[in-house]
Amino acid sequence: MRSRLWLVIVLTAAGCAHGAPDAPASLRGTSWQLVKFQGGDGTVIVLQDRTKFTVAFATDGNVNVRFDCNQGRGTWTSPGSQQLQFGPLALTRAACPGPLYDRIVMQWTFVRSYVFERGHLFLSLMADGGTYEFEPTGP
Repeated sequence: MRSRLWLVIVLTAAGCAHGAPDAPASLRGTSWQLVKFQGGDGTVIVLQDRTKFTVAFATDGNVNVRFDCNQGRGTWTSPGSQQLQFGPLALTRAACPGPLYDRIVMQWTFVRSYVFERGHLFLSLMADGGTYEFEPTGP
């Protein structure tokens, strides 16, 4: 009887973890494209072509990115609720013009938290450095 109760509790908790569409239980297996960057200093960069900056969270802790004309791979972990850390990226080295490319490459390892809001993913930099807003890719 006790093991059945435990199973019911575990299955109920797992079902609740998926919750509303705006609050996925995990980043695992999700893909996103960048909508805009809002800096702590008031800088706002809105993307015209959102497919140029993408991030895909694999279920094994790897992450694949496209930052403008370069592709890369690295690792990610979520050590706590809404906490996020990226490891260094192995990134191709094509020359990509524009301030957003340089900014995201330099700031990538400074992302420390995430939140889901209105179906979008917000990645926040440490020390109020800014927020990257992503929307889901594809259907």
